[in-house]
Amino acid sequence: MEAFLESHYVRVMPFLLEGLVYTLLITGVGLFFGFILGAIVGLARLSKNKIIYVLSSIYVEALRGTPILAQILFIYFGLPDLLGFNIDKITASIIAIAVNAGAYIAEIVRGAVYSIDKGQNEAGRSIGLTRGQTMRYIIWPQAFRRMIPPLGNQFVISLKDTSLFSVIAVGEMLYMGQQYYGITFAAFEALTMVCLMYLAITVPTALYLRKVERRLDV
Repeated sequence: MEAFLESHYVRVMPFLLEGLVYTLLITGVGLFFGFILGAIVGLARLSKNKIIYVLSSIYVEALRGTPILAQILFIYFGLPDLLGFNIDKITASIIAIAVNAGAYIAEIVRGAVYSIDKGQNEAGRSIGLTRGQTMRYIIWPQAFRRMIPPLGNQFVISLKDTSLFSVIAVGEMLYMGQQYYGITFAAFEALTMVCLMYLAITVPTALYLRKVERRLDV
């Protein structure tokens, strides 16, 4: 037991726990803004205004059609050349998660709203609700229930995507694991624990989402 407590499997944990804070911070804040952006763009994709539809479609296809690693590097290294000032690496990471996840969430929102029977919209209009009120009080609550499982899946995807921020030296879990084995040369132990830490978050999340999906019957 004492040998295990002195092993690299245990000694790497303070590094990984420090990295976990940044991993969860970037994921949580990034998805918060990503959901807002995705909801706006997703509803725009349902618009009958061709300009709004085209612009929102360009955003979705551009972000879904390019690797998130390229987006990270563009935001951190490319945008400062255009803007004239540097972007903090944590801020750049949050922006990358937000804009990338926003594109996928937009399709989740569009699909969920589109899946609601058109009769619901007609029912709302028949009782005197405006189009916006019908969306807010009738369509959106039903659509949101259907969004919950795929939004949970997006959380898992975005959480794993944070490992890519090691390329810009963000102190998330993978980067901190690399720092540890860079000092100790215990790459096997450090990376094993990195993988186990990700699994400790993603597996319970996946099981919980299955339970929610069954409960909501969606």
